[in-house]
Amino acid sequence: MSEWIMETEGLTKTYRKFTPVDQLQLHVREGEVYGFLGPNGAGKTTTIRMLLGLIRPSTGSIRIFGRELPRHRSFILRQVGSMVESPSYYGHLTGKENLKLTCTLLQIPETEVDRVLDIVRLRQAQHKLARTYSLGMKQRLGIAQALLGNPRLLILDEPTNGLDPAGIQEIRELIVQLPRQYRITVFVSSHILREIERVANRVGIIHTGRLLFEGEMSELHRQGTPFVQLHAEPAQQTLDYLREWGYPVVQEDHGMNIMSDPAEASVINRRLVNRNIEVSHLSIGGQSLEDIFLEMTKGADSL
Repeated sequence: MSEWIMETEGLTKTYRKFTPVDQLQLHVREGEVYGFLGPNGAGKTTTIRMLLGLIRPSTGSIRIFGRELPRHRSFILRQVGSMVESPSYYGHLTGKENLKLTCTLLQIPETEVDRVLDIVRLRQAQHKLARTYSLGMKQRLGIAQALLGNPRLLILDEPTNGLDPAGIQEIRELIVQLPRQYRITVFVSSHILREIERVANRVGIIHTGRLLFEGEMSELHRQGTPFVQLHAEPAQQTLDYLREWGYPVVQEDHGMNIMSDPAEASVINRRLVNRNIEVSHLSIGGQSLEDIFLEMTKGADSL
């Protein structure tokens, strides 16, 4: 039996000469938050629409719960909740009335309504008109609709888009809570790296329709180039010595980064001290996730 609750193989979508999704290989484990990260226009929403059976792939396959889509579409989609782009609701109805209407349309018992209101923390606002909700509350209402029927898998497309910091924090906390408390696997897309970094166990990075990376967040950190961070005086003399010894150096506002094996740190320190350089700070650093992400996407553009 496969360890993946959702996987794709060679997933491709082509419109004449345009290919928004190209040979995508995704692997999502049960019980995790999987971050689907990429710039706007990278192919995230097209991929999600294929995962939900809204559009057919040109080539490739999708397996969810061990079954192929679209062959087992009804079986699969009964256990999948989703919110693509922005939530749908009636502004003249209350939050609770919107959820009851969704239950009627999906033939789900109305007893589900109170359960999902509690999960998304909208119980106190359940009798307010949906049009009076803040953007964050509207997003939570959309997620509540997606949770009706107790799905095993929840697919969210850019759920924090356009929200203020408080709204972003609310959605972030909810996403992290779902696998831990309710055993719901979450597949969430975003173009904002720091949002994925704060909620996801694993990440897939897509750019111009192609998957550039898939793995644990810790693996993504290791993709970066390590370096030695140094603060020393006199700075110019330090820089001259390092370049004389063949070390590539990047000057920063507060010190310099030596793009070298961290094992060289003690050697660098000793050589500088022997030249009467005062070393006030020496540590091992690594590229930020943002730098790694930008490097990956920039490299893909040059292919």
